[in-house]
Amino acid sequence: MSQHTREEIVNSMPRTGFFGHPKGLFTLMITEFWERFSYYGMKAILVYYLYYSVKDGGFGLPDALALQIVSIYGAMIYMSGVVGAWLADRIIGTRKAILYGAILIMIGHILLSLPNNFTLLLVALLFIILGTGLLKPNISSNVGEIYEKNDPKVDAAFTLFVMSINLGAFISPLIVGWLQKNAGFHYGFAVAAVGMFFGLIIYVLRAKPTLGLSGLDIPNPITPEDKKKTLTYVTVIVIAFVIYFLFAQLTGNLNLQSFMSLVTALGIGLPAVYFIMMFVSKKTTSEEKSRVAAYIPLFLASVVFWSIQEQGSTILAAFADKNTQLDLAKVTNGAINFVIPPAWFQSLNPLFIVTLAPLFAWLWVKLGRFNPPTVVKFSIALFLAGFSYVVMVYPLTHNGDALMNPAWLVLSYLLVTMAELCLSPTGLSVTTKLAPSAFTSQMMSIWFLANTVAQLFNGQVLVKYYDTVNNATYFGNIGMVTIGLGIVLLIVSPFMKRFMKGIH
Repeated sequence: MSQHTREEIVNSMPRTGFFGHPKGLFTLMITEFWERFSYYGMKAILVYYLYYSVKDGGFGLPDALALQIVSIYGAMIYMSGVVGAWLADRIIGTRKAILYGAILIMIGHILLSLPNNFTLLLVALLFIILGTGLLKPNISSNVGEIYEKNDPKVDAAFTLFVMSINLGAFISPLIVGWLQKNAGFHYGFAVAAVGMFFGLIIYVLRAKPTLGLSGLDIPNPITPEDKKKTLTYVTVIVIAFVIYFLFAQLTGNLNLQSFMSLVTALGIGLPAVYFIMMFVSKKTTSEEKSRVAAYIPLFLASVVFWSIQEQGSTILAAFADKNTQLDLAKVTNGAINFVIPPAWFQSLNPLFIVTLAPLFAWLWVKLGRFNPPTVVKFSIALFLAGFSYVVMVYPLTHNGDALMNPAWLVLSYLLVTMAELCLSPTGLSVTTKLAPSAFTSQMMSIWFLANTVAQLFNGQVLVKYYDTVNNATYFGNIGMVTIGLGIVLLIVSPFMKRFMKGIH
């Protein structure tokens, strides 16, 4: 099948529409808004659904196991994106990937809205994992495809697109969290399903008239030779999985914990394999290998940061529910008579991103030649992330057994969001700059896999540690270790600069 040129694709769709952008941008924005609405709404109440008692509508799992499941689920979401991007690039194309992904996500949320059944819950999460892996990476790439390569409106388009993501992420925990608290979990999950249904219908109705030819071509079609190789790899992987599960069954280890251990091994192994490929490949020059070596400490620093950031929907979510004073009447001496649904704290991160991102963008430009280099920004991010936990120690050690004022938790979310604004955009940029020319897409996969490794570390290590110590010890120790790692990164930054070969 012949490939369409960029000019043919651009000319195939209405060029004027949403704020002077192609009409297709609004289609992709509203689809992504509803997808993120469903994802973040569901995730805001998932941990509560797992550890709340059966009487309160949950499964009554131990807290540590509930936190572990949510962490592993989050890791698998990011791992599935690697597969989803490959399928779109080689076999089905972007548009089909988005469509199939939306359908799978909606099915997953519908299953979650049905009466309690733990097996059904795991099947529902699997549908959402597979669907998100197909939709999430490909809808972003479709945004870039509806513009000419050097169109100055592209940056503004992605700004609007990211705004739609954060708007969905902000609104959904407020609605889903309120419904969960006042009507029950399944009403919250049902709203998430309805949200994805809206996104799917809008995409189906608007894709053809507004997106034209974009996303229909398969960018890098799989060749007969590649098909044989891929089939061989898949066969080997399937056989390995079958052997693993048979062995686990025979030894009595076929359980949730063994599955999570398998996912952990795969999640850590993927970025390791990518790094090894780059170092041993003949396509990578000595200068590029030096830059990849410089990237490894940045990758590890991002793992540390995302580990704390992602605890917002696990450990901090549980802390908000169990250790935070949610009755505002007791905080304001009766001035405000309202009890905060604990899921509402999940709306703080997108709210702070929307409000602070323009300020940070202005600050980096304003600093000019004093703008901190990449490694320093990563260090600042670790300082802020660590401090977001350290600030929790004061109220925890001075209030006795009293519930903590929610303002401290808001401050913690604010600090970690500021850290995210230092690290996330910078990390995306430096990843493309340090990537070997033959491994650009793989390097970007490594960047997103940092989040996978972080959540796996949370699920297998930090959740268990949190379960064995008191809150002040946990937040104090993890916060200080993170700040210490930020100092180490700052100390080694001159050496890293030499390895980066002119990239700052």
